[in-house]
Amino acid sequence: MKKILRKILGFMLKLILLILIITMAWVTLYKYVNPPITPLMLIRFFDEESGQRLIKTDWKSYDYISNYMKMAVIASEDQTFPFNDGFDFHAIEEAIDERLEGHRLRGASTISQQTAKNVFLWPSRSWIRKGIEAYFTVLIEKIWGKKRILEVYLNVIETGNGIYGVNEAGEVYFGRSAKDLDEVDAALIAAVLPDPRVMSPAKPSEDVLRKEKWIREQIRNLGGTSYLKNIK
Repeated sequence: MKKILRKILGFMLKLILLILIITMAWVTLYKYVNPPITPLMLIRFFDEESGQRLIKTDWKSYDYISNYMKMAVIASEDQTFPFNDGFDFHAIEEAIDERLEGHRLRGASTISQQTAKNVFLWPSRSWIRKGIEAYFTVLIEKIWGKKRILEVYLNVIETGNGIYGVNEAGEVYFGRSAKDLDEVDAALIAAVLPDPRVMSPAKPSEDVLRKEKWIREQIRNLGGTSYLKNIK
């Protein structure tokens, strides 16, 4: 019996080591090679109910993307992005407290967590997926660095039906490339990210317009685009 247990334990340790090696190699590869596709893109493409049957994306480098666009997602999604380690524990505590008080559970994911989820995982709210997401978040924080994380995020986020990345969103909604997006364009795109298949930057609802105004206020509160100097 002890021999069997030792064999099982040895197999499990080897399996864990193999998984660690594969995932670290995968993350390291994407530090230098742009992800060609993400799990969400495939899920949406093969989802019969979505009816989209297309994947529109056009990768642009960090320097090609408007600083307003970078600031819009930071102001909207993760204002401590340059300084946190991939997790905003204060925001997590606030979300838990609000849930305990009976409010609806809101997201507290950082840009790093969302990037890890979008690039390596599937959309789900299970604790198992969240645990794996945390693991990949630590890896990309250590291996990629903040600038690469933000570049990848801005290129893989879902920005509409079959539309991914801020460059494609700029072209579709405003006829402008990522480098030409102004503060309003950028804030409108960031404002619809919670549900880009329902909300539109080109035809914003009152809620989207309120969120867009709030995002621009937050950009100014953070010091404008000079805040990006904190990203390494």
